[in-house]
Amino acid sequence: MSVSPLGLGTSQFAKASFEEASRVLHSALDCGLTVIDTAECYGQSEEIIGRAVSHRRSDYYLFTKCGHAEGEFSLPDWHPHLLELSIDRSLRRLKTDYIDLIQLHSCSEQILRRGEVIDVLQRARSAGKVRYIGYSGDRRAARYAIDYGAFDALQVSINIADQEAFDHLLPAAQAKQMGIIAKRPLANVAWKSRQKPDNPIQAIYWQRLAELRYGFLNGDIDEAVSIALRFTLSVADVAIVGTTKPDRIQKNLALLAAGSLSEQQFENIRARWKAATRWRKWIPGSQWGWQAVV
Repeated sequence: MSVSPLGLGTSQFAKASFEEASRVLHSALDCGLTVIDTAECYGQSEEIIGRAVSHRRSDYYLFTKCGHAEGEFSLPDWHPHLLELSIDRSLRRLKTDYIDLIQLHSCSEQILRRGEVIDVLQRARSAGKVRYIGYSGDRRAARYAIDYGAFDALQVSINIADQEAFDHLLPAAQAKQMGIIAKRPLANVAWKSRQKPDNPIQAIYWQRLAELRYGFLNGDIDEAVSIALRFTLSVADVAIVGTTKPDRIQKNLALLAAGSLSEQQFENIRARWKAATRWRKWIPGSQWGWQAVV
């Protein structure tokens, strides 16, 4: 797949009206975005996509995820039959005959090691329901998924506040010629908050950015977003950015017009990360991996 550098994330559609989400979807496609990323657990997201843009199916690659079917099938998460039912339901919701990329949605290493969930995705590919299979997640489970060798793509956290993947995941994934999809590419723009956010992921990014003290975050917000996004795209094939505002898509595309970061800009961001974490180490079994060594 030849994808646009920006992809549209749709988790925010869970609380959006159809009209609002439809405007965003059409704006994204009209601007040239070729990736729509969703999941079966993003509320009404799949239904909205199918209803709004299935008639434009040739304009985009469709990525979705499975594993959390929210109780409809009376089966526990990650049960192989649940995944089969979930994939079929996604096809119906999305009003399509095939999904370009189906991803396991952050299942644990323990579940991956059983192999059953991977078998389900491979059977779906053999049946023509999906074109490619991937894993969406981080840390130890992501590394196992890479080493397993069955996946075509990895969706992983990559941003100025989350660079664990640079050393522990990306080299191995690139060696396997996996597509790299960046989730949270702007670190939830956590630096804009004056106080520690309530959202746990955003709060962790907020704390890290307070320690990292990137100078460019103190200036113009658009310049900061541009640098942060271009940093992520230095290593990812596509960055998934969610929004319910059509003009935000156009603005992000305009910010990318500055081109790639210079090698010096990229290395300065990496150096600050490495310096701030020189007294820490990556702990694969931990929740976030970035923990103090005592």
